[in-house]
Amino acid sequence: MQDNQSSGQYDVNDATLKFVRRKDDITLDDDLNILRVEMSCGHAVSPESLTAWCRSLLDQGQYKFCCPAITHGTEKCNAEWPYLEVRKLAVLSDSEQAHFEENMALMAASEYCEFKSCPSCGSYVEREDLTNLCVKCTICTSVKKNIYQFCWQCMREWNGAAVLSVRCSYDDCVNPDVDKLTKCTDMNLFYVENVECPAIRACPTCGLLLEHNGQACKNLMCKRCKVEFCFLCLKLKSVCNPIHGPYTVCSVAPRQTEIPVWRR
Repeated sequence: MQDNQSSGQYDVNDATLKFVRRKDDITLDDDLNILRVEMSCGHAVSPESLTAWCRSLLDQGQYKFCCPAITHGTEKCNAEWPYLEVRKLAVLSDSEQAHFEENMALMAASEYCEFKSCPSCGSYVEREDLTNLCVKCTICTSVKKNIYQFCWQCMREWNGAAVLSVRCSYDDCVNPDVDKLTKCTDMNLFYVENVECPAIRACPTCGLLLEHNGQACKNLMCKRCKVEFCFLCLKLKSVCNPIHGPYTVCSVAPRQTEIPVWRR
């Protein structure tokens, strides 16, 4: 029996764990000599498959861990695993665990507020007013004994009037996301009548830049705000699809020139 995988990672005497000998529901590996653990949703995983899946979610900007096991046809389980459960079963060194938790905290925070590193001192600064690019760093203000403000867009010390939403007074102050939107290439949605549209769109709800892989329907779910919208017309799926359907061309919205502000 190949219990070295479990004995090295699992506490086989842990009564809170349910050990099983069945295929891995993530990788579909059916080696029954490997001792696996049943997750809270009922699907079986090994430490390695669980860790790899959670790492891939973090790489995609997700901080909630949902089960990818296929239940019926192409439907996924999608049950959310509590982080304490993941931490207990995944193969994580102390430094990896700290890295996981730091990334999770940053991504969770970004869902509710905007923050960046101050260009002067490097400390995290929250942008409370999403309509104003002028942001004050309290640490620099205290250290310098003078109000220190910087531009959220070009990340330089603020220049000009302190209430501007488009750019500061530097002529070359440009939102890099807007630059990407205006300069990106076009692409075709093969399954939507091969229609052509910009390859990058800003989510109409939260402003996150997203790319379509060109496959399947025209709808895309934003990985940050979790709102689904049409990649062509930029309307919410609930507005576009009842009229045109997911594989029918509606209207192709022009390239975006502004980043939508998330009204949370």
